[in-house]
Amino acid sequence: MNDTLNSRCLVVGYGSIGMRHARILQELGCSVAVVSRRDHASITTYGEIGDAVLNHRPDYVVIANETALHHDELVRLAATGYQGTVLLEKPLFECVKPMPENQFQALRIAYNLRFHPVILRLKSLLEDQNILSVHCYVGQYLPGWRPETDYRHSYSAQSKMGGGVLLDLSHDLDYLNWMLGDWQKVSALGGQLSQLEITSDDIFTLLLSFGQCPIAAVQLNYLDRRGRRSLIVNTAHHTYEADLVSNKIFIDKTEETFNVQRDDTYRSMHAALLRGEFESLCSLSEALSTLKLISASRQSATNQEWVKQ
Repeated sequence: MNDTLNSRCLVVGYGSIGMRHARILQELGCSVAVVSRRDHASITTYGEIGDAVLNHRPDYVVIANETALHHDELVRLAATGYQGTVLLEKPLFECVKPMPENQFQALRIAYNLRFHPVILRLKSLLEDQNILSVHCYVGQYLPGWRPETDYRHSYSAQSKMGGGVLLDLSHDLDYLNWMLGDWQKVSALGGQLSQLEITSDDIFTLLLSFGQCPIAAVQLNYLDRRGRRSLIVNTAHHTYEADLVSNKIFIDKTEETFNVQRDDTYRSMHAALLRGEFESLCSLSEALSTLKLISASRQSATNQEWVKQ
């Protein structure tokens, strides 16, 4: 798939994130069709994945429906004998499940913050350093995510659809695993604690250790009305502060600013996949590690215990 102009892409699920994937792929010059329960006059639409694979003949499939439906769609896609590349929206599944037998050329998970310039800069700065501690915080008020829709009807608000901060905001768990080495143990507190009318967890705080970092604290929440995503890293020689909202990184007292538009990380992720450059994307084993961390965090909060990898 080195020539993106000749790439035929299929996006499964055409909600807000599916629309974003489809639009960006079209901007990259791809021929795009979608699988959706509804017809869409603006784009070629199929009612189910088997017909779409047979007729559109994609070499790149993006699965972008609700988390709880990811596994079923992968099973359906594998059953068609599809042999191209698959990008699965994060997280992998709502809980650990066996992968269906398949003939996919490659499967990656869409943790697009790996392509954020601030994260890439921080990762490069931390190479070969003695990392001592990390503090990571991400919060955004759920009713403000999509003001034009009722948050109570979103998949984020519904536990049965794979919503909740541990799954929804798992970008940060992924890039920490990616930068700091696999997680080793975790202790967590959290659940559905606010007055939001949801059935999913709205706040979790994790204390954990990674292969290359002995102490890390992470908070994920649906409550922060300002909206923040940041992390502070102390090493033996430096302090780094990364802000993914203002797109800045501080190296001790020196500030660097990056020009980042909302679609940039998605565009870079898709471009890498279309070129066959899979190394920077989240692999199946890495996504499973993050999913196991989420499961361990829930177990820890329920049983009030440390849980090891």
